[in-house]
Amino acid sequence: MAEHREFGYRRLHSLLGVVPIGIFLLQHLVVNHFAVYGEESFNAAAGFMHDLPFRLLLEIVVIYIPILFHAILGVYIVFTARNNVSKYGYFRNWMFKLQRYTGVITLVFIAWHVFETRVQIGLGNADLDYSLMEGILANPFMFWFYVIGVISAVFHFANGLWSFLVTWGFTQSPKSQQIATYATILVFLGVSYIGIRSLITFAYGV
Repeated sequence: MAEHREFGYRRLHSLLGVVPIGIFLLQHLVVNHFAVYGEESFNAAAGFMHDLPFRLLLEIVVIYIPILFHAILGVYIVFTARNNVSKYGYFRNWMFKLQRYTGVITLVFIAWHVFETRVQIGLGNADLDYSLMEGILANPFMFWFYVIGVISAVFHFANGLWSFLVTWGFTQSPKSQQIATYATILVFLGVSYIGIRSLITFAYGV
């Protein structure tokens, strides 16, 4: 019974990592990518998202609560799950280990990013516009912190997507899992490019 309950929690954890958290990650990085097309384009895209009806309620229900649950359960998995990297060295065991590491890094990154942006905007210390991220990323340390954070978040999503497909029964055969591996690698590379390209634009204006 306990194993069945834990399997159910893991399935829910996997699902939330894709819907809605993964979808929000993609949306957030796409909005940021508007910076590549100019300051006005980013401000318009960010302003549109900020002015959505019931935005605060949507953020709490669709973003913050799922992230909080995903993070708490993820920390539990980090400290209780076993891996056999040193014994076997299988590719998937290494991916599982990296999934745990990037989960912790991503949690720290999200907490700091929310504090620097949403909290400061809510306190009236900053405006939601291009200059906010431009000012943050002008600091070389913060730029590389964001680079590591974005790569960690995207890897955690892409590799978690592979786990989601297996956990929910979409990819059961070795062949389908291999195809999913290639597909999620492409997702990681493509989404990472979108995220890093935006950071470079904010920091260096190119």
